[in-house]
Amino acid sequence: MPSDIHSAERLYGLDHLRTLAILLVLLYHYRAFKHPDWIDTVGKFGWTGVDLFFVLSGFLISGQLFKEMEKSGWINLKVFFTKRFFRIIPPYFFTLFLYFAFPFFRERESLSSFWKFVTFTQNYGLDVINRGTFSHAWSLCIEEQFYLFLPLMLLFALKTKLLKYTVYFAVILILFSLAARFMIWENTIVALLNTEGFWKEWYREIYYPTHTRLDGLAVGVIIGYLMQYSSGFQRFVHNNGSRLLMLGAILLGISFWICDDQVSKEASIFGFTFVALSYGLILMSAVSRSSFLFKSKSYVTAQLAGLSYAVYLSHKGIIHMIQYGLDQMGIETSDTICLLICLAGCIFGGILYRFVIEKPSSKLKISILNTLKI
Repeated sequence: MPSDIHSAERLYGLDHLRTLAILLVLLYHYRAFKHPDWIDTVGKFGWTGVDLFFVLSGFLISGQLFKEMEKSGWINLKVFFTKRFFRIIPPYFFTLFLYFAFPFFRERESLSSFWKFVTFTQNYGLDVINRGTFSHAWSLCIEEQFYLFLPLMLLFALKTKLLKYTVYFAVILILFSLAARFMIWENTIVALLNTEGFWKEWYREIYYPTHTRLDGLAVGVIIGYLMQYSSGFQRFVHNNGSRLLMLGAILLGISFWICDDQVSKEASIFGFTFVALSYGLILMSAVSRSSFLFKSKSYVTAQLAGLSYAVYLSHKGIIHMIQYGLDQMGIETSDTICLLICLAGCIFGGILYRFVIEKPSSKLKISILNTLKI
């Protein structure tokens, strides 16, 4: 999305944030495989990479829709859903094919039901203990649900002249998620403390469901709306890039302190909100003309950002296969060298996705979009 409604500049700062998000996720998930001891410390808060992706998605997708609404007074749903379909579905279905057709690709023994994956409802009732293979698709479920409902809600708001209340609605969603997590904690999780089933229920009831994880998406939508419709907010962002980055980093540090024990009451109820607000401030810095994040162009982060979706989809299966192969050859798999090999393998896998799946899909998408615009 351009930095404002009159700009066509590429926002390099967002490439840096996408790269940060995928690296956080990789380090967090790598802890489930053989790994050097330092990964436990460095990757402890890697789960927040998903929250950063949520903030980015909320900002970028809503920003595109707000810009279209400002320009044309409406949203072309056919164009929007066509773009989302060809960006998301082909790589995702290819990954599903790998998981279901080739058991050796699976990092664990059991998958959720196929229908839950194809309907993007796998994040509800997910048993991460017994059906943890490709469990990370839970976040894609939330994003797909967001892509489905956001344009419909915005069209309704536009038609009913409620669009000016978008920020208030988004704040209500954040408060709703906070309230939902509080009630679930009090009514479900407390009774399971210190029991064998605690982790499974915590993930199933608090971590994975859409209604408990709306904070990041809502924060992104708020920023996207204000950057489109509030010139005062735009000036504030563009004039305070470094301050916003510093404030975001401080708040993120506080968030990590709150979430030091990820499944504590404080972290379970308030942690996701604090993390979302922290990354929201950092995102504002990334789109601020006065921030070094905005000004610094990097080929590396641009490429990694472009590969991030494919890497996110495939990384667990690739790490599993690499470590299995190295184990069979008697090579150490719990050291840093193996980690670097696995990261390289994930990047190579992302490149394969790009040329085998994403580029052909993009060509087909462009062809269909040209037909729709005739």
